[in-house]
Amino acid sequence: MSAPPQGKGKPIAGKADLVAYIEQGSKPKADWRIGTEHEKLIYLCPSLRRAPYEGPNGIGAILKGLVENFDWTPIEEDGKPIALTSGGCNITLEPGGQFELSGAPLRNLHETCGEVHTHLAQVKKVIGPMDAGMIGIGFEPKWPRDAISWMPKGRYTIMRKQMEAKGKLGLDMMLRTCTVQVNLDYSSEADMVKKFRVGLALQPVATALFANSPFTEGKPNGFLSYRSHIWTDTDPDRCGILPFVFEDGMGFERYVDHVLDVPMYFVYRDGKYIDARNQSFRDFMAGKLPALPGEIATMSDWVDHMSTLFPEVRLKRFLEMRGADGGPWESICGLPALWVGLLYDETALDAAWDLVKDWTHEEHEGLRANVPRLGLESPFRDSTLRTIAHQVMAIAKEGLKARKCLDGGGLDETHFLDDLHEIVAGGPCPAEGLLEAYRGPWGGNIDELFSDIAY
Repeated sequence: MSAPPQGKGKPIAGKADLVAYIEQGSKPKADWRIGTEHEKLIYLCPSLRRAPYEGPNGIGAILKGLVENFDWTPIEEDGKPIALTSGGCNITLEPGGQFELSGAPLRNLHETCGEVHTHLAQVKKVIGPMDAGMIGIGFEPKWPRDAISWMPKGRYTIMRKQMEAKGKLGLDMMLRTCTVQVNLDYSSEADMVKKFRVGLALQPVATALFANSPFTEGKPNGFLSYRSHIWTDTDPDRCGILPFVFEDGMGFERYVDHVLDVPMYFVYRDGKYIDARNQSFRDFMAGKLPALPGEIATMSDWVDHMSTLFPEVRLKRFLEMRGADGGPWESICGLPALWVGLLYDETALDAAWDLVKDWTHEEHEGLRANVPRLGLESPFRDSTLRTIAHQVMAIAKEGLKARKCLDGGGLDETHFLDDLHEIVAGGPCPAEGLLEAYRGPWGGNIDELFSDIAY
């Protein structure tokens, strides 16, 4: 999640300013970039407990270690480092200390994987002497919610109160989930709409391919992606597949209207988060926000508010693909490869749209409900989602081929899809691999997971 905003911005004159803000994200194809975000769990040895913020091997110490050893600049809240920034990258903290890299906007997948390698190597260098480790997984596999420490970020105090009042699993989302996502550009309103629709329709394919959260408190939980299931019972105002995106009239203004309809969480002023739960951003623009009477919202406030929505695909000045579990190194590179292949080549995008354009709302909802448990075996029409996944992977591969982005050894970007092709062909998804190990060599001991999948 976001670090505190660094500037207040000018007052918003009206809804047209909000529409213009998103529209200004449009870029010519030559300027399209790939931004990858990935979250990891930091644990302490030998207890395997999640690292708290405080202490000599806590999250705060890890942030300080990165600043001391590498080119990172800290961002503080109440005198404590809660984020780092460097060269277009940011390291931020999720509520339970999930360690997130928000990567720089990069030109190709080779650069993306170089960034991933550098980040993981830096964190490993810092945490190694601290007797700490790091895993990529979609949901905390061992510890209950009350065993996890909250990070000292003001926005999370407010969000926690709201999550306790909405749904049943919001606190699990905050404290125990990890994801990998990719942020991608669009050239125009029409391009944004097509990519948004394809992204939403095919998000269940990504969820199934990257499913990696089959354990809760040391035991199988009956899901392949429990993280994905959690979002179905978190906050109905902010989550879901957004059926209006597939309707006539979808565009920048329609999305703005949706965001304006979602109740607020907070306002950031003078280094503090002010509780504005269930208040209206429309009132804020009119100077009638109960939390700040007479003050008019700024564009920084709008950016904050947009960041408090959590649909499967989220629009800012780019599109965020949000349906995948956190996972191993290859997942961090495979997820952007899938979506770049589908969305960044015009022929591939058209083929993907042809694949999904006649899907009904009921079919979207059915996949969303079934995939967390059944993955690629989720029923769809006369077959399963695996049949769709075969077609999706073929389209993505051709899309990456068409980009002709080569590394120093002459390899194009298609090899980043290799593990996904194996899954679609019948191999285990990450969750199924973990379950096989649990029932086999681990002998039902979840502690073995931490050494087996550590970065």
